[in-house]
Amino acid sequence: MSALILTTIELSLIGSLTVLGLYLSYTVLNICDLSTDGCFTLGACVGAMVALSGHPYLAVIAAMIAGIFSGLTVSVLQCYFGINSLLSGIIVNTALYSVNIAVMGNSSLVNLNKTVTVYSIAKGLLSDMPFSVFSSLLIEFFFVLALIGFLLFFLKTRIGLAVKATGDNRVMVEASSIDPRIITLIGLSIANSFTALSGCLLALSQRSCNIDIGSGMVTIALASLLIGRIFSKERKLTASLFCAVLGTFIFRSIYAVALRLNMPAFLLKLVSAFIVALAISIPYLRSRLPLIKRRRMLKKEAA
Repeated sequence: MSALILTTIELSLIGSLTVLGLYLSYTVLNICDLSTDGCFTLGACVGAMVALSGHPYLAVIAAMIAGIFSGLTVSVLQCYFGINSLLSGIIVNTALYSVNIAVMGNSSLVNLNKTVTVYSIAKGLLSDMPFSVFSSLLIEFFFVLALIGFLLFFLKTRIGLAVKATGDNRVMVEASSIDPRIITLIGLSIANSFTALSGCLLALSQRSCNIDIGSGMVTIALASLLIGRIFSKERKLTASLFCAVLGTFIFRSIYAVALRLNMPAFLLKLVSAFIVALAISIPYLRSRLPLIKRRRMLKKEAA
């Protein structure tokens, strides 16, 4: 397997954790959280620093806890201070830049080359096996399946059903004597913990963490989610979650093809923006297609 394909798969699996978080906040809870970039970096910074201190397993847990606090902050600003959800995400994302610098000890870069991580531990445990080269993929597959399993379980519980109901009809939830603010707090906290976990795994796999590691993640995750929704139209929850992961693979594959064609790195964000615009417009274009066909038929008949 070539290095480019292996890297694409690894980045897809890691990125799909953020996409699953965005699925919960954007698709289920119907909130567009723009703190994704900062939360992703927060998870990377916290995970890197905890691993650097000699706690490789605790690094993953600490990153997710940091993500929970990030989600709580966004939801508190939105629910208890009356700030628009988009503005709440922007405010928290801006604040997290300073927080992330502070977490890394007033530095913008942390090197993990000689640090024990969950990746190095897995590689050591599987060193005698023929598939040891895929140890990183096994870790990432484990977390992807674990989060999908968690969402399948959570969204069928009472709280999970309340989260879905809040996204569908907030007024109805309020009329049912359920506080949608508490439900929003729970939903965004879980979603951001997924995002922080994704950032942590990326930092640990790359053996480094910098302040810009999460730059553009909200665009990438949104594009991947929207691509996945093209394949998951009117399907069950399980299929929708796996389609979200599939969307990440498709998006990263487009990136890989662009790099293979020697496209300049500065154009990749333009590619991301184009994919997002295309993915958003496809449902609208589909709905307009019958009308366009009908107009063409009328024009032919009139001629």
